[in-house]
Formats: sequence, structure tokens, C-alpha cells
Amino acid sequence: MARELVLGLDAGHTVTKAVLFDATGRPVAQASGTLPLSTPHPYWVERNMDDVWRTAHQAIAACLADAGPDAGQAVAAVGLTGHGDGLYAVDDRGRPVRAAIVAMDTRAEPVLEEWRSSPVWSRALELSGTVPFAGSPAALLAWLARHEPGVLQQARWLLSCKDWLRLRLTGSVATDPTDASASFTDMRHGGYSPELLDLYGLGALAGMLPPVLACDAVSGTVAPEAAALTGLTAGTPVVSGAHDVDAAALGIGGTTPGELSMIAGSFSINQVVCERPVVDPRWQVRHFVRPGQWMTMSTSPASVANLEWFLRVTGAPAEQRDGVHEALGREVEAHLSGPSEVLFHPFVYGSPHSHPTSGTFLGLRGWHGRGHLLRALMEGVVLNHRWHVDVLCSKLPITGVPARLTGGAAHSEVWSQMFADALRRPVVVTDVAESAARGAALLAATAVGLLDDVTDPRAGATVLRRHEPQADRAAVLDEAYEVYREALEALGPVWARLDADGTAE
Repeated sequence: MARELVLGLDAGHTVTKAVLFDATGRPVAQASGTLPLSTPHPYWVERNMDDVWRTAHQAIAACLADAGPDAGQAVAAVGLTGHGDGLYAVDDRGRPVRAAIVAMDTRAEPVLEEWRSSPVWSRALELSGTVPFAGSPAALLAWLARHEPGVLQQARWLLSCKDWLRLRLTGSVATDPTDASASFTDMRHGGYSPELLDLYGLGALAGMLPPVLACDAVSGTVAPEAAALTGLTAGTPVVSGAHDVDAAALGIGGTTPGELSMIAGSFSINQVVCERPVVDPRWQVRHFVRPGQWMTMSTSPASVANLEWFLRVTGAPAEQRDGVHEALGREVEAHLSGPSEVLFHPFVYGSPHSHPTSGTFLGLRGWHGRGHLLRALMEGVVLNHRWHVDVLCSKLPITGVPARLTGGAAHSEVWSQMFADALRRPVVVTDVAESAARGAALLAATAVGLLDDVTDPRAGATVLRRHEPQADRAAVLDEAYEVYREALEALGPVWARLDADGTAE
């Protein structure tokens, strides 16, 4: 059987997707599995690493089964992507030494407070292109060194999510430049920086960082045990892959320098590929999949995850909890006329702001129903994205071409239109449903010669919808944004007081 298919494996914070594509990035089959997050203590967000692997291999097996008999024999290569930051630590046998910590975890905030008031902050930005946040490897490892030193004594490798899955698929340890640049690589020259590690007090951990391979390099082959679990053929090449932010940009064709793309998923991701690094504490500069380019991204854990939370706590039907559906769009659309009466700050899981914040509804009245709350929630998510985009536009040469939108919000025409209105710029949604998995698959296709490059014209994404800003709705959201910002400042002392008794140690 000819090997003309590629598999993209995308391990997000809660959902892992396996998607089979042809060499040009057209989907053939797919399957997914959901893995709940655990919060054993306030501020902690974790998950069992063996469950992460089980969810992944089951999704691959289901995807190949859906594609038909012997589909595994047609797979030329596997590409990997997953959520960035967080920590997946294993011992010298490749076994987890504790539960995985994901990027939405905020236990390390006290560590950040110390670093902000010391030279660590400015020097980290200068060297790495980013300042750490609570879920970054630097902050989490510093926290573990203080509170769980035994974990670091047991650990042999400190991995990201996708690199844990590579280890289970192939037995090989590796990472790529996009994930490696989360905390410890030199922004300008690449490679791990001993000065950065020492700056964080983590110099002794240098030998635990995985080797860095190019995003389109073969980093191992499917091991017999993994082949038996997944239906893949033993010996199938597994490609390094990329952080899901970069993979999603590849998947939707957002790789042109200066072009804005947004991912509205668990995180609010707002990103621009740049040909030179421009640093600012309000965003992160990381290595892109192509050498000599950087991904500049302003992010926060404050996007569509808020909707998933809202539907869960309000007891929405199970069929509504997996994403944005037409029924929700119609419900919101029925309440779109007039000004925004209810305001929502989408900070249930965190925010881009240094002071304490939390999710907040303001302006509620007795006549408001679920539709008003859903409109406020969607607008709040969009306004948080606007804050990030405004930050990027303040210093970066962002082109006038339409912004590209992917993630859960892109499945809703109502929500997509809100982005165009709030940003006062056209927004396009492509026909790519699983952008990160597609980006990983394109890297895999490039690695084994099925494509000339990840930007091969044969694998271009097609625009499905284009949303033009509507003047009347843009004016409404301009006003809502002013109130949003004013309330953000005014509520600072209130949020701090609410947070005081529960601050992580």
C-alpha cells in the first residue's frame, strides 16, 4: 500500500485530536478524546500523564479505524503538536514522576512576584524575548524546587505535552525550537542559555532539557508497543512538530510575516510572524518553525474556555458543552440589538494583567436571561482579544490584510462577526476545522518529501467565510470596551481583596 497519508496528533488542554490527512492537508478521517483537568488544590491545574497517553493512542486508533482497514499502513509520517508551557517530568525509565502541570496552573504566582521586583524580570525579557508567567516552565520548576524538591531529584527529562507523547510513541526524547523557547532558549541565537537557567536559579537542571531538533525533522519511529495500541505501522517516522500556536498558524495559512492570526480556544492567542525580534513584556517572542523568523504572541488563558465553564456550571445540555453550536449563536443573536447591558471579564482561568483578576459579570438585572449572559461572555472574550491585538499593533508592523481566526469561536458566525466588529478589521475563517493538527501534518508531509515546504501551494487553506466590520456594531463594542477597561482598573482593589485569603503559597 502506498504511503501517501499523514497523521496530525494535537493534544490540547482538554481534548486530544488525531486527524488523518492526505499530503495536501485535506482531512480523511479523525477522532478525539476528552481528558478532564484536575484541580487538587486552589490554583493547581493538572492531569494524569498516563491518561494523556491513553487518550492519545485511543484517538489515533479510532481515527485509523474510521479511515478503513489497513489505514495505518498508508501513513507516511506522524506530526505532533500540543499545548505549550506547563511541565511533563519523567524519570530515567520514561515514567512520570508526578502529575502533569498545564499552562493554566497559577500556583507559581508568588514566585513571579519575587522576580518582578528583581533584575530577573528585565534580564529574562532581554535574553529570552519573554517574561515568565505562572504556567511557564521557569516558574513551575522554581516552585517545584521550593515545594517538591523530591520531584526534581527523581526527574531525568523535563518535557512539554507533545514531547511526552513522542516519548510514548517512539521511546525517543526530543523537542523542537518552538516549544524549547518557552523559557530557556536564547531569543536571537537559539539554543539553551546557561545564563537564563542560572538567572532563574535552575542551572542544575540544564541536563534535563531535551535535545532540540528542527520542526520538520524525523525525531523517532513508532515503537512496536505503540504500534499495537494505535494501529500505526512500527517504524513509521514521527516528526518533531511544533507548539500548537505555531502549528495552528501553519494549518490556516497564517505564516506571512506581518499578518495577524488569532486562536480563540482555551487560551486567547493573538500572533504575528516577524522577521526580527521585537520584545515587550506584554507579549512573548519565540522561535517560529522556520529559522530566522519569530512568532510574536500576546496571550492569556481567557478565551473560549470561559464558555465551556459557563455551560458546565449552568447545567447546559451535554450536547452544548463540546463547543460553540448554532443554537447558542441564535440565542445570542436574539439579544444583539442595542448597547451592551451586561459586561463580562473572561478571567475565570486567568488574565493578561499582572494584578489579581477573576471572572466577573457586571450590570445584571432581573430581566436579563441566559441570552444576555451569553452575549456578555462572548463580547468579553472578544474584548480581551482586542486588548492583546491593540498591544501588538502598538509596536509591530501588522499588515492591512484580514486577520485569520481559528479555534472554537471560529465555528460560530455570530462570534466571528464580533471579532471583526471589535477589531474594526476584516476577519476570515478558513475551511480548516483542526488547524493545529493540520499544521503538524504539514510538517510531517514536508519531512518525508510529500511536500516541498510547509507553505507548498498545494496545501493552501481556502477561505470559508469573510466577516467585514459593521459600523453600528463596531460603535457598540467601542463603548463596551471603554467600560470594560474602566471596570478592569476600578475592580483591581476588589479583586485583590477577594484574592488575599486564598493566595497560593
